[in-house]
Amino acid sequence: MPGADMAAFHPAFAMAALTFLVWCRLYVVRIGQMRRERIHPQSVATSVQAAARLTDSRAADNFRNLFELPVLFYLALTVAAFADLATSGVLALAWLFVALRVAHSIVQCTYNKVMHRFLVYMAGAATLWLLWAYLAFLLLS
Repeated sequence: MPGADMAAFHPAFAMAALTFLVWCRLYVVRIGQMRRERIHPQSVATSVQAAARLTDSRAADNFRNLFELPVLFYLALTVAAFADLATSGVLALAWLFVALRVAHSIVQCTYNKVMHRFLVYMAGAATLWLLWAYLAFLLLS
């Protein structure tokens, strides 16, 4: 891709890998519960029905979370790549965001202690906003 710094896309691949792993976890949890409890797939056809019947929503909730703030992350990396701004600072913030999202996913998909999850989420969100602020600074300099 002419004009794009490919190093900026490495953290994006890591986030995509995390999303894939959470998707696999979601599949295992959902299918497992449906088999154990003999839940017919049609009886959970809507989100309302699924919420009423499927009791372990941790992986589903986390999977949904991976399409919220990370959308801005992917855009930031695209901006960095095409504006030739994949500096060591940008990459450090990007990898820190990935690490915090991994931690968030681990907490949410396992023991799910709200305050632990919240603290990791806030640290990740702050990192993402710092990434955008740094990109804005670099673009406007």
